[in-house]
Amino acid sequence: MNNQEINHSRRRFLTLATGAAGTVAVVATAVPFLASWSPSERAKAAGAPVEADLSKIEPGQLLTVAWQGKPVWVLNRTEQQLADMATLTDVLADPESAVEQQPDYCKNGTRSIKPEWWVAIGICTHLGCSPTYRPDLAPTDLGSDWKGGFFCPCHGSKFDLAGRVYKSMPAPTNLVIPPYKFMSDTLVLVGVDN
Repeated sequence: MNNQEINHSRRRFLTLATGAAGTVAVVATAVPFLASWSPSERAKAAGAPVEADLSKIEPGQLLTVAWQGKPVWVLNRTEQQLADMATLTDVLADPESAVEQQPDYCKNGTRSIKPEWWVAIGICTHLGCSPTYRPDLAPTDLGSDWKGGFFCPCHGSKFDLAGRVYKSMPAPTNLVIPPYKFMSDTLVLVGVDN
């Protein structure tokens, strides 16, 4: 073997090794850089949209997800619950949702995009307590006009299954409806307008 053949082989090996090392260095630099583009957990909590999977929520069940550090309720209302809600307009403070507590696309009798699916921020509009879901019908402790809904144990505010506040309650307005849209029949995205 002569020196030219040895040097040529050695050069080829060094060129390939240097190229491989450079590729590894580029990838090692690019991965953290690209990862920094995705929102942090702090940014997600501050307002990034949140997905809710509807596929496992049975009729009458309530799912809670967190968005902007607040509880957001997703309720799968039954046909009976929807029918009962329509009978409550006389006992509600704002049955037509005149006060701006919801996006325009939810300014209807069910305060939702799809009647059976209701999405709301689970914080009482009185002092920020979290009401409890009370789907039970006509319990004596909540009055004869009760058709199921949400009860705030802090000061006694009552809301129907569309988050509309009953008359003469401490809560001044209906529960807040966040912006949301359906990505599919089984997935809702909270924090993005429809």
